[in-house]
Amino acid sequence: MVNTEKFIAKAIDEIKKKSDGKKVVMALSGGVDSSVCAELARRAIGDNLIPIYVDTGLMRKGETKKIQEVFAGLNLITVDAGAEYLEALKGVVDPEQKRKIIGEKFIRIFEREAKKTGAEYLLQGTIYPDIIESEGGIKSHHNVGGLPYNIEFKGLIEPLVDLYKDEVREVAAALNMPQEIVQRMPFPGPGLAVRVIGELTEEKVRVCREANAIAEEEIVPKFNPWQCFAAVIGRGTGVKGDNRLHGYIVAVRAVSSRDAMTAEVVEVPWDVLHTIATRITAEIPEVSRVVYDITPKPPATIEYE
Repeated sequence: MVNTEKFIAKAIDEIKKKSDGKKVVMALSGGVDSSVCAELARRAIGDNLIPIYVDTGLMRKGETKKIQEVFAGLNLITVDAGAEYLEALKGVVDPEQKRKIIGEKFIRIFEREAKKTGAEYLLQGTIYPDIIESEGGIKSHHNVGGLPYNIEFKGLIEPLVDLYKDEVREVAAALNMPQEIVQRMPFPGPGLAVRVIGELTEEKVRVCREANAIAEEEIVPKFNPWQCFAAVIGRGTGVKGDNRLHGYIVAVRAVSSRDAMTAEVVEVPWDVLHTIATRITAEIPEVSRVVYDITPKPPATIEYE
Protein backbone atom coordinates (compact mmCIF):
# COMPACT_ATOMS: atom_id res chain seq x y z
CA MET A 1 0.00 0.00 0.00
CA VAL A 2 1.19 3.49 -0.81
CA ASN A 3 0.32 6.60 1.20
CA THR A 4 -1.44 8.28 -1.70
CA GLU A 5 -1.79 11.71 -0.10
CA LYS A 6 1.94 11.92 0.64
CA PHE A 7 2.88 10.48 -2.74
CA ILE A 8 0.71 12.95 -4.70
CA ALA A 9 2.16 15.95 -2.82
CA LYS A 10 5.72 14.67 -3.30
CA ALA A 11 5.21 13.89 -7.01
CA ILE A 12 3.71 17.32 -7.74
CA ASP A 13 6.63 18.98 -5.95
CA GLU A 14 9.12 16.80 -7.85
CA ILE A 15 7.62 17.69 -11.23
CA LYS A 16 7.69 21.41 -10.36
CA LYS A 17 11.34 21.29 -9.27
CA LYS A 18 12.63 19.11 -12.10
CA SER A 19 10.85 21.05 -14.85
CA ASP A 20 12.30 24.31 -13.49
CA GLY A 21 9.56 26.48 -14.98
CA LYS A 22 10.20 25.12 -18.49
CA LYS A 23 7.77 23.43 -20.87
CA VAL A 24 7.46 19.65 -20.64
CA VAL A 25 6.29 17.22 -23.29
CA MET A 26 4.78 14.02 -22.00
CA ALA A 27 4.07 10.66 -23.55
CA LEU A 28 0.34 10.10 -23.06
CA SER A 29 -0.73 6.62 -24.13
CA GLY A 30 -4.09 6.58 -22.36
CA GLY A 31 -3.05 3.85 -19.93
CA VAL A 32 -3.30 4.33 -16.17
CA ASP A 33 0.43 5.11 -15.76
CA SER A 34 0.61 7.93 -18.28
CA SER A 35 -2.85 9.19 -17.32
CA VAL A 36 -1.78 9.55 -13.68
CA CYS A 37 1.38 11.34 -14.84
CA ALA A 38 -0.74 13.71 -16.91
CA GLU A 39 -2.98 14.59 -13.96
CA LEU A 40 -0.04 15.08 -11.59
CA ALA A 41 1.75 17.27 -14.15
CA ARG A 42 -1.40 19.27 -14.87
CA ARG A 43 -1.65 20.09 -11.18
CA ALA A 44 2.08 20.82 -10.95
CA ILE A 45 2.84 22.90 -14.04
CA GLY A 46 -0.48 23.71 -15.74
CA ASP A 47 -0.06 25.09 -19.26
CA ASN A 48 3.63 24.17 -19.34
CA LEU A 49 2.50 20.57 -19.87
CA ILE A 50 2.29 19.48 -23.51
CA PRO A 51 0.72 15.98 -23.72
CA ILE A 52 1.45 14.06 -26.90
CA TYR A 53 -0.16 10.83 -28.08
CA VAL A 54 1.82 8.99 -30.74
CA ASP A 55 -0.25 6.72 -32.96
CA THR A 56 2.39 4.15 -33.87
CA GLY A 57 0.06 2.22 -36.17
CA LEU A 58 0.44 -0.57 -33.61
CA MET A 59 -2.53 0.37 -31.45
CA ARG A 60 -5.67 -1.59 -30.60
CA LYS A 61 -8.83 -1.23 -32.63
CA GLY A 62 -10.44 2.16 -31.99
CA GLU A 63 -7.68 3.16 -29.54
CA THR A 64 -6.71 6.48 -31.11
CA LYS A 65 -10.25 7.82 -31.35
CA LYS A 66 -11.02 6.76 -27.78
CA ILE A 67 -7.92 8.46 -26.35
CA GLN A 68 -8.61 11.65 -28.29
CA GLU A 69 -12.12 11.74 -26.80
CA VAL A 70 -11.05 10.98 -23.20
CA PHE A 71 -8.28 13.59 -23.18
CA ALA A 72 -9.91 16.25 -25.34
CA GLY A 73 -9.74 18.74 -22.46
CA LEU A 74 -5.95 18.51 -22.21
CA ASN A 75 -5.18 20.03 -25.63
CA LEU A 76 -3.74 16.68 -26.65
CA ILE A 77 -1.42 16.62 -29.67
CA THR A 78 -1.74 13.50 -31.84
CA VAL A 79 1.16 12.40 -34.01
CA ASP A 80 0.43 9.89 -36.80
CA ALA A 81 3.65 7.89 -37.01
CA GLY A 82 2.38 4.54 -38.28
CA ALA A 83 4.30 4.62 -41.56
CA GLU A 84 7.50 5.62 -39.73
CA TYR A 85 7.30 2.71 -37.32
CA LEU A 86 6.54 0.08 -39.96
CA GLU A 87 9.42 1.30 -42.10
CA ALA A 88 11.82 1.30 -39.14
CA LEU A 89 10.77 -2.26 -38.18
CA LYS A 90 10.88 -3.67 -41.71
CA GLY A 91 12.74 -6.99 -41.81
CA VAL A 92 13.35 -7.08 -38.04
CA VAL A 93 12.54 -10.37 -36.30
CA ASP A 94 14.50 -10.27 -33.02
CA PRO A 95 12.26 -9.15 -30.11
CA GLU A 96 14.96 -7.13 -28.33
CA GLN A 97 15.93 -5.37 -31.54
CA LYS A 98 12.27 -4.52 -32.12
CA ARG A 99 12.02 -2.99 -28.66
CA LYS A 100 15.19 -0.94 -29.10
CA ILE A 101 14.06 0.37 -32.50
CA ILE A 102 10.70 1.31 -31.00
CA GLY A 103 12.46 3.03 -28.06
CA GLU A 104 14.71 4.99 -30.42
CA LYS A 105 11.79 6.03 -32.64
CA PHE A 106 9.76 6.95 -29.55
CA ILE A 107 12.37 9.37 -28.23
CA ARG A 108 13.16 10.89 -31.64
CA ILE A 109 9.50 11.70 -32.26
CA PHE A 110 9.24 13.43 -28.89
CA GLU A 111 12.47 15.34 -29.55
CA ARG A 112 11.02 16.49 -32.86
CA GLU A 113 7.75 17.59 -31.27
CA ALA A 114 9.57 19.28 -28.39
CA LYS A 115 11.46 21.51 -30.83
CA LYS A 116 8.14 22.73 -32.24
CA THR A 117 6.88 23.69 -28.78
CA GLY A 118 10.07 24.79 -27.03
CA ALA A 119 9.83 22.02 -24.44
CA GLU A 120 13.04 21.01 -22.67
CA TYR A 121 11.95 18.01 -20.58
CA LEU A 122 10.22 14.68 -21.25
CA LEU A 123 7.73 13.27 -18.73
CA GLN A 124 6.83 9.59 -18.94
CA GLY A 125 4.98 6.99 -16.93
CA THR A 126 7.79 4.53 -16.21
CA ILE A 127 6.94 2.27 -13.25
CA TYR A 128 9.10 -0.03 -11.14
CA PRO A 129 8.40 -3.32 -12.98
CA ASP A 130 9.63 -1.64 -16.22
CA ILE A 131 12.96 -1.01 -14.48
CA ILE A 132 13.18 -4.52 -13.00
CA GLU A 133 12.50 -6.30 -16.30
CA SER A 134 14.78 -4.03 -18.33
CA GLU A 135 17.73 -4.11 -15.93
CA GLY A 136 17.19 -7.80 -15.22
CA GLY A 137 17.61 -8.65 -18.89
CA ILE A 138 14.10 -10.10 -19.20
CA LYS A 139 13.04 -7.60 -21.88
CA SER A 140 13.86 -3.99 -22.74
CA HIS A 141 10.89 -1.75 -22.10
CA HIS A 142 10.72 0.91 -24.81
CA ASN A 143 10.79 3.66 -22.18
CA VAL A 144 13.74 2.19 -20.24
CA GLY A 145 16.13 -0.31 -21.84
CA GLY A 146 14.85 0.60 -25.28
CA LEU A 147 15.78 4.27 -24.94
CA PRO A 148 18.89 5.47 -26.83
CA TYR A 149 21.81 6.76 -24.78
CA ASN A 150 21.91 10.14 -26.48
CA ILE A 151 18.78 12.20 -25.97
CA GLU A 152 18.33 15.92 -26.59
CA PHE A 153 16.17 16.64 -23.55
CA LYS A 154 17.65 18.32 -20.50
CA GLY A 155 16.22 15.45 -18.52
CA LEU A 156 13.53 12.83 -17.99
CA ILE A 157 10.84 13.23 -15.34
CA GLU A 158 9.43 9.91 -14.09
CA PRO A 159 7.27 10.47 -10.99
CA LEU A 160 5.93 6.88 -10.84
CA VAL A 161 9.27 5.09 -11.09
CA ASP A 162 9.07 3.62 -7.55
CA LEU A 163 5.51 2.29 -7.87
CA TYR A 164 4.00 -1.03 -8.90
CA LYS A 165 0.93 -1.10 -11.14
CA ASP A 166 -1.53 -1.71 -8.29
CA GLU A 167 -0.06 1.27 -6.43
CA VAL A 168 -0.49 3.45 -9.52
CA ARG A 169 -4.16 2.47 -9.53
CA GLU A 170 -4.44 3.53 -5.88
CA VAL A 171 -2.98 6.93 -6.79
CA ALA A 172 -5.36 7.23 -9.76
CA ALA A 173 -8.33 6.60 -7.45
CA ALA A 174 -7.02 9.15 -4.94
CA LEU A 175 -6.80 11.69 -7.79
CA ASN A 176 -10.51 11.02 -8.46
CA MET A 177 -9.80 9.85 -11.98
CA PRO A 178 -12.60 8.05 -13.88
CA GLN A 179 -12.92 4.29 -13.18
CA GLU A 180 -12.39 3.74 -16.90
CA ILE A 181 -8.83 5.01 -16.37
CA VAL A 182 -8.24 3.56 -12.88
CA GLN A 183 -9.05 0.01 -13.98
CA ARG A 184 -7.85 0.25 -17.57
CA MET A 185 -6.31 -2.96 -18.84
CA PRO A 186 -2.55 -2.64 -19.45
CA PHE A 187 -1.38 -2.28 -23.04
CA PRO A 188 2.34 -2.58 -23.85
CA GLY A 189 4.24 0.53 -24.93
CA PRO A 190 5.47 -1.15 -28.15
CA GLY A 191 1.82 -2.00 -28.87
CA LEU A 192 0.95 -4.84 -31.22
CA ALA A 193 4.62 -5.13 -32.21
CA VAL A 194 5.13 -7.48 -29.25
CA ARG A 195 2.01 -9.46 -30.18
CA VAL A 196 3.29 -10.35 -33.65
CA ILE A 197 6.07 -12.93 -33.64
CA GLY A 198 8.73 -12.22 -36.26
CA GLU A 199 8.69 -9.48 -38.88
CA LEU A 200 5.90 -6.93 -38.78
CA THR A 201 3.79 -6.39 -41.87
CA GLU A 202 0.62 -4.36 -42.36
CA GLU A 203 -1.33 -7.59 -42.83
CA LYS A 204 -0.03 -9.21 -39.63
CA VAL A 205 -0.76 -6.08 -37.62
CA ARG A 206 -4.28 -5.88 -39.06
CA VAL A 207 -4.96 -9.55 -38.27
CA CYS A 208 -3.60 -9.11 -34.75
CA ARG A 209 -5.69 -5.97 -34.18
CA GLU A 210 -8.93 -7.64 -35.29
CA ALA A 211 -8.26 -10.83 -33.31
CA ASN A 212 -7.33 -8.78 -30.25
CA ALA A 213 -10.63 -6.91 -30.42
CA ILE A 214 -12.59 -10.18 -30.56
CA ALA A 215 -10.68 -11.66 -27.62
CA GLU A 216 -11.35 -8.56 -25.52
CA GLU A 217 -15.04 -8.46 -26.48
CA GLU A 218 -15.57 -12.08 -25.41
CA ILE A 219 -13.38 -12.22 -22.29
CA VAL A 220 -13.27 -8.81 -20.59
CA PRO A 221 -17.00 -8.37 -19.75
CA LYS A 222 -17.30 -11.93 -18.41
CA PHE A 223 -14.05 -12.39 -16.49
CA ASN A 224 -12.51 -8.93 -15.91
CA PRO A 225 -8.92 -10.18 -16.37
CA TRP A 226 -5.80 -8.18 -15.52
CA GLN A 227 -4.94 -8.47 -19.19
CA CYS A 228 -6.21 -10.34 -22.22
CA PHE A 229 -5.25 -10.19 -25.86
CA ALA A 230 -4.57 -12.09 -29.06
CA ALA A 231 -1.19 -12.54 -30.74
CA VAL A 232 -0.10 -13.72 -34.18
CA ILE A 233 2.48 -16.42 -33.45
CA GLY A 234 3.08 -18.08 -36.81
CA ARG A 235 1.39 -19.91 -39.67
CA GLY A 236 -0.30 -23.28 -39.92
CA THR A 237 -2.20 -25.28 -42.48
CA GLY A 238 -5.99 -25.17 -42.37
CA VAL A 239 -9.03 -25.74 -44.55
CA LYS A 240 -11.67 -23.15 -45.37
CA GLY A 241 -14.44 -24.29 -47.65
CA ASP A 242 -12.77 -26.84 -49.91
CA ASN A 243 -9.50 -24.94 -50.05
CA ARG A 244 -6.22 -25.39 -48.22
CA LEU A 245 -5.13 -22.30 -46.28
CA HIS A 246 -1.64 -21.76 -44.92
CA GLY A 247 -3.00 -19.14 -42.55
CA TYR A 248 -2.03 -17.39 -39.38
CA ILE A 249 -2.05 -19.05 -35.97
CA VAL A 250 -3.56 -16.76 -33.34
CA ALA A 251 -2.87 -17.31 -29.64
CA VAL A 252 -5.35 -15.94 -27.13
CA ARG A 253 -4.14 -15.14 -23.62
CA ALA A 254 -5.92 -13.97 -20.47
CA VAL A 255 -4.23 -13.57 -17.08
CA SER A 256 -4.87 -12.32 -13.57
CA SER A 257 -2.18 -10.46 -11.66
CA ARG A 258 -1.58 -7.90 -8.94
CA ASP A 259 1.59 -6.15 -10.02
CA ALA A 260 2.57 -7.79 -13.36
CA MET A 261 5.60 -9.47 -11.76
CA THR A 262 3.70 -12.78 -11.64
CA ALA A 263 0.50 -13.84 -13.40
CA GLU A 264 -1.94 -16.75 -13.37
CA VAL A 265 -3.96 -17.88 -16.36
CA VAL A 266 -7.70 -17.21 -16.37
CA GLU A 267 -9.59 -20.49 -16.73
CA VAL A 268 -11.87 -19.48 -19.57
CA PRO A 269 -14.68 -22.04 -20.07
CA TRP A 270 -14.73 -24.20 -23.18
CA ASP A 271 -17.85 -22.62 -24.63
CA VAL A 272 -16.28 -19.14 -24.51
CA LEU A 273 -13.05 -20.41 -26.08
CA HIS A 274 -15.09 -22.12 -28.78
CA THR A 275 -16.91 -18.87 -29.51
CA ILE A 276 -13.62 -16.96 -29.71
CA ALA A 277 -12.05 -19.51 -32.08
CA THR A 278 -15.17 -19.58 -34.25
CA ARG A 279 -15.37 -15.79 -34.46
CA ILE A 280 -11.68 -15.23 -35.18
CA THR A 281 -11.50 -17.85 -37.94
CA ALA A 282 -14.81 -16.74 -39.46
CA GLU A 283 -14.28 -12.98 -39.25
CA ILE A 284 -10.59 -12.92 -40.21
CA PRO A 285 -10.11 -14.91 -43.46
CA GLU A 286 -6.32 -15.12 -43.09
CA VAL A 287 -6.49 -17.08 -39.79
CA SER A 288 -6.40 -20.87 -39.96
CA ARG A 289 -6.33 -21.77 -36.26
CA VAL A 290 -6.68 -20.40 -32.73
CA VAL A 291 -4.98 -21.64 -29.56
CA TYR A 292 -5.33 -20.67 -25.88
CA ASP A 293 -2.12 -20.04 -23.92
CA ILE A 294 -2.24 -21.64 -20.44
CA THR A 295 1.30 -20.72 -19.30
CA PRO A 296 1.62 -18.65 -16.10
CA LYS A 297 4.31 -16.01 -15.41
CA PRO A 298 6.88 -17.31 -14.72
CA PRO A 299 8.00 -19.20 -16.77
CA ALA A 300 6.36 -17.12 -19.50
CA THR A 301 6.08 -13.36 -19.59
CA ILE A 302 2.61 -11.88 -20.07
CA GLU A 303 3.32 -10.56 -23.58
CA TYR A 304 4.96 -12.67 -26.28
CA GLU A 305 7.99 -10.53 -27.09
